[in-house]
Amino acid sequence: MRIEWLASAVLDLQRLREFILPHNKEAAQRAVLLIRTAITPVTSNPRIGKPVEDLPDYHDIFIPFGASGYVLRYRIQGETIFIIAVKHCKEAGFSDQPPALWIVKEPTEATYGMVADGGPTHSTPLNSHVCSTVS
Repeated sequence: MRIEWLASAVLDLQRLREFILPHNKEAAQRAVLLIRTAITPVTSNPRIGKPVEDLPDYHDIFIPFGASGYVLRYRIQGETIFIIAVKHCKEAGFSDQPPALWIVKEPTEATYGMVADGGPTHSTPLNSHVCSTVS
């Protein structure tokens, strides 16, 4: 399966990095690397993530980081896994854009330099964690 990062997810990744960067440059770099490589196991097992209620073919994976972590949302479409969005567990939701804007009608060649390339493996299932959200 092929992985493609949508612009919305790339912007999320940049936003998350910029949030950490002033406090801890090394942690910001580690977080980005971890998020980018966490999708690697999905290529061999696309349904490993927790299914998203009311959104067929959408899945979430939890990425532990520090005392909390991140949630990465992806969609399976044909032979492509589209990375839709990334958020910190303490964020209330993925975005103020409706999920309809996440639907990919035609795969594109652009990957925004975000193709996962053999990251670390995880000893616990990626969907076994639960984030509590702030309301």
